[in-house]
Amino acid sequence: MSQLSQPTQKLLQQYQLWYQSIQLKEEIATIHVDEVASRVAAFYEKIRGIIDWKEEHLLKRRAIERMLKRRLFSQIDVINGSFSKNLIATPLILELIRGGHFPNDKIAETKIKEVQKTIDKYVFILNHSSSLQKKSKIQLYAWLSSIAACEIEEIISPSLKERALINYMFELMKERVKLNEGTLAIKGMNEKEKNIQTYIAVQQALFKLDWPIISYHLLKYQYPEWRNSSETEVEEIARNIYSIRETIEKHLSHPLAGKFYQICEKYDTPYLLLGDIISEEPMEIKEKISKPEVLETLIRKVYNKRVKTLKSRLARAAFYSTLSIFLTNIIALLVIEIPFNKYVTGYYFNFLAMGIDIFIPTLLMFFLVVTIKPPKKGNLEQTIMEIMKIVYQREKKDVYEIRTFPKKSFVFNVIIKLFYLLGFCIIIGLIMWGLYQIHFPPLSYLIFIIFFSLIAFAGAKIRQRAKELEVIEEKETFSSFLVDLFAVPVIQLGKWLTSHWKKYNIIAVFFTALIDMPFVVFVEFLEQWRYFLKKKKEKIH
Repeated sequence: MSQLSQPTQKLLQQYQLWYQSIQLKEEIATIHVDEVASRVAAFYEKIRGIIDWKEEHLLKRRAIERMLKRRLFSQIDVINGSFSKNLIATPLILELIRGGHFPNDKIAETKIKEVQKTIDKYVFILNHSSSLQKKSKIQLYAWLSSIAACEIEEIISPSLKERALINYMFELMKERVKLNEGTLAIKGMNEKEKNIQTYIAVQQALFKLDWPIISYHLLKYQYPEWRNSSETEVEEIARNIYSIRETIEKHLSHPLAGKFYQICEKYDTPYLLLGDIISEEPMEIKEKISKPEVLETLIRKVYNKRVKTLKSRLARAAFYSTLSIFLTNIIALLVIEIPFNKYVTGYYFNFLAMGIDIFIPTLLMFFLVVTIKPPKKGNLEQTIMEIMKIVYQREKKDVYEIRTFPKKSFVFNVIIKLFYLLGFCIIIGLIMWGLYQIHFPPLSYLIFIIFFSLIAFAGAKIRQRAKELEVIEEKETFSSFLVDLFAVPVIQLGKWLTSHWKKYNIIAVFFTALIDMPFVVFVEFLEQWRYFLKKKKEKIH
């Protein structure tokens, strides 16, 4: 037997606590919703999920955020701009269960009180924040709503297992990640900032968490008692909330953030597979993984399983992201492009132009997904070695150095940026020339390029996700350099547009503004009607 490292032993204990927390407990009162109303609401949420698509692990939090914002917005006092302190936890949780985001008859009724306490805390911070600028207040409302959604999700469905794995990787990576002298001289990063950047990168690499969830975790990192803050602490937080938010955003936009992510992304595979191994039998696994030969067999098993599930997840992500953009493209074509071109510019769409407008971005996504390659031969063996390094006690530890690119002179910097701009102009020019040849209307040039770049970015992200199990670095070739020369500018445009997609997704805005609230009222009415009929039927005897 080999000696397990202290962090690994701690991880095993935390997984055992997680396993015990999900076992059947004594009879407790749970929250119930009507099954018929639930089916109606769940169907709507699926449609909504396609239109405003996010990756699966983010859907729940996004739904909480959307519903919470809507319910908080209805509580605004128009005269003084403050939020009323009303009880919204019960209808919020009921709506989430009806929508299929949480299981029926599984959430303890005691969670309602916890959620309400959390909502009250964020409402207090909003009402007592110091800024007098309306724009800043609106931005704070959006930011705090997303943070509150993360905390509510954690209360209803604690992610103990995922948090344990994040902390495990963070503890090991912060010892291994080092800054060279050049990095320290250029960026002036201290040990505290290095640890924060490592913490952020670990969360992105392991579970692809987005900014709201990472911001929430940074809040808890800065204020360990954030979940159970006293009134005095909440008052202090409310006074300093703008500076707290600014500090977190600086951490998230740090110039070296990408460097930390690259290292954590390269070495996240061993941690993911180790988490899979422990999850299968956390109470008995300690003795098994103490034997290297048994651990190796388990690694091969979960690795092959991950390869299979990764393929299906990538296909699903490609389908839903493309379908979301595809539907928006059709709506934009019917509602904006055709009427504008017909009544303003006098252009008329031909069927060839319409087909290209709709299907070329879809075919691009199909091509990007189909050409994804499986992990290279030898990747599994390297993965086994890396897992052995982190599981067992070792005196010698690997070092991962953060290096910056050599500093460029002003002249070279200008020339390189001009070449980058030239590559962007060439690819956009070629697209516009092709559209001109098939008589595309002028407005549709812009819309086609927008959707083309959105698909390119979504496809690039999916291709990155396909490298989830890769430990061996992929060597750059001259052909890949030429592709990057023209593809990267378009992908960067898609990235920028994606960050604003929530604002510009016209179907999502339409659903939120005109359908969400009436639909929720209808579902609640349907549920109450069902309860009324059941009550009447009970009297028939």
